[in-house]
Amino acid sequence: MRILYIDIDSMRPNHMGAYGYHRNTTPNMDQIARQGTRFSKAYCASSPCVPSRASFASGLFGIHSGVMTHWGPGCDFRYTSDPDRPMFMRLLRQNGYKLTTFSSFADRHDAFWYMAGWNEVHTHSLKKGDENADEVLDAVFPWLDQHGQEEDYFLHIQFWDPHRQYTMPESYATMFEKEAAPAWPDEAEITKQQDSYAPYGARMLFPGSNKSPFSYLPDRIQDRQDFIQFVNTYDGAVRYLDDQLGLLFDKLEQLGIMEDTAIIISADHGEAMGEHSVYGDHTCADEAVHHIPMIIKWPGQTSVNQEYHDLVYNVDLIATICDLLGISVPKKWDGCSFAGLISDSEAYTPREFLVWDHALYSVGRSVRTDKWLLMRTYHPGVVPLEPVELYDMKNDPYMTNNLAPSQPDIVKDLDHLLMEWWHEQVGQPGSAPDPLPLIVESGPYKYIQEQQWADNLREVGREDLRQKYLEATKQNNH
Repeated sequence: MRILYIDIDSMRPNHMGAYGYHRNTTPNMDQIARQGTRFSKAYCASSPCVPSRASFASGLFGIHSGVMTHWGPGCDFRYTSDPDRPMFMRLLRQNGYKLTTFSSFADRHDAFWYMAGWNEVHTHSLKKGDENADEVLDAVFPWLDQHGQEEDYFLHIQFWDPHRQYTMPESYATMFEKEAAPAWPDEAEITKQQDSYAPYGARMLFPGSNKSPFSYLPDRIQDRQDFIQFVNTYDGAVRYLDDQLGLLFDKLEQLGIMEDTAIIISADHGEAMGEHSVYGDHTCADEAVHHIPMIIKWPGQTSVNQEYHDLVYNVDLIATICDLLGISVPKKWDGCSFAGLISDSEAYTPREFLVWDHALYSVGRSVRTDKWLLMRTYHPGVVPLEPVELYDMKNDPYMTNNLAPSQPDIVKDLDHLLMEWWHEQVGQPGSAPDPLPLIVESGPYKYIQEQQWADNLREVGREDLRQKYLEATKQNNH
């Protein structure tokens, strides 16, 4: 079996045609979705980049892998030789697969545990994530010419598009300017967002310089026109990536391997487009940051163009890959296989709820059911968040109305699920302590960022928000 895993950074599912987006941003990925299966409620177990890919590599939640943030306490990967908890790459290699990755992820984030198990690691650029999709494929195509027709390999290709900065050809930034932009956020919502001191917020799209590096991006989001300019650029970056993927799929056709190659499309995390006042980044444990695409085209599957609405994690995806390959899912992995949905071979018991966490810009854990999202923020860091936020995701998908004060019974029930989950995780034999309290104690950005953010607020002329932020910081640190 040949497996191609397309790993996209910062990809919002609801900006893809396969997930109902009205702009034609992803025609090539949509075609793969029509040939396979897509999941509308797939989520990363931990965000952002480093914790999420730690889950991909290990099959573990962050509470077990040890990785919940990018640096400092809570970033140390708990590597082990336990045969019941192998690295995903090592497990496939032990079962006869050749493992190859094209990714600058480890170089960008000093995450060299990611190298474990691959036969080949291609850090095809020294740009540390600033390379474009065409530069990635310039390295991938020679490999495919040499090895593409071989059997039993797992080829992982990571694309940073559409992670900021959006450095695709400038023509893509204006590709959608004549098409209607998403209706949310409206003018009233953008006006309210001017009072947020969050990094990458409406007032600080580019922390530090407070100025866009490109003419096709606004310096800040002050009104709908600014938002339209920004979302046009994001969508252009998505379309640029999709066009490059079209060339990749053409290559598979030329090699005669398209039909019998498994193709998986997913992401490390999603991306905010105004949720919690943030644009083009990922700063908390909310829906926008954790919601990811998950598309699987598996040779021989009888049901195609299927969409499932079950709650699934990224760790479930790698368990499913193993299951479909006839490899036993390791006992100590946190993922649960949903292979039965792909192969139509057996019943599948869906998860009733998910728990996920974020610990970079803020520190929190969330519970997601089919209807509700409960966010528990233990340290807001540099993001204005309430300690408890509750959202009705069916009627308020952009999380604009915190129902926690008016729905104490729902909060209590979801809190109970959160604590049940926590006790289950820390109560496993041999489990190490939860890293989250260490991160809360240190405070995200506590020593190196507080003054920088305060100075930034002064520079944009918001002394009122600077004082508000400093007061919040004082309370958090005591």
